[in-house]
Amino acid sequence: MDTYLIMLALGVGAYVMKNIEQRQRIGLLSGYLHKYQLEKLMEQLTEGYLRALGESDPQRSEPIWRMLVSTEQSVSDQLDRLAADMARMGDEQARVLRWPLAVPLASRWLPAATFDLRRLMAIHAQGFASAVQNTAGLGRKEQAFMLSAELYLFQHSCHWYCRSKAVASARLLARHKTAHAQVLAAVSPQTRAAYTALVGAL
Repeated sequence: MDTYLIMLALGVGAYVMKNIEQRQRIGLLSGYLHKYQLEKLMEQLTEGYLRALGESDPQRSEPIWRMLVSTEQSVSDQLDRLAADMARMGDEQARVLRWPLAVPLASRWLPAATFDLRRLMAIHAQGFASAVQNTAGLGRKEQAFMLSAELYLFQHSCHWYCRSKAVASARLLARHKTAHAQVLAAVSPQTRAAYTALVGAL
């Protein structure tokens, strides 16, 4: 009976500590994001892409594509500024646990099991900027597909930092009907290589 009570107390304690740590991370990330309009702009891009891709007549889709150019550039600019802001984050605050599930205090006591969120944000900013510049010479539809994947991966990273990798992947699948591996396969080769080198084998 005593063992059961001890295990129960440990479980409750770990649950409480996990929630406290996650609330702190959510508050910290929100503090960086609140000055930007990334969520609103990302929704505009997603809706615009769907409208453009839904048009079978190029004469009707072309004006939509042109309108989206400024939004894409705004997202790119804001991601650059966000990455620069977050580069000033403290070392311990920037640690993200590689493990699928959240473990209280693990990122503090096991830094070797973590990666640096500051470096990850820089990867996302550079990846989206390169896709906007379209250095690969993709068609407009293929470019939109890649830009969407870059944004989905950025969202995944934010959720990973605040909650856990497993929660981030579940939210990605629920919201966009896309698995993490599919998103990673759809970003640019440069983003994929830098991402996997930082976070480790998936």
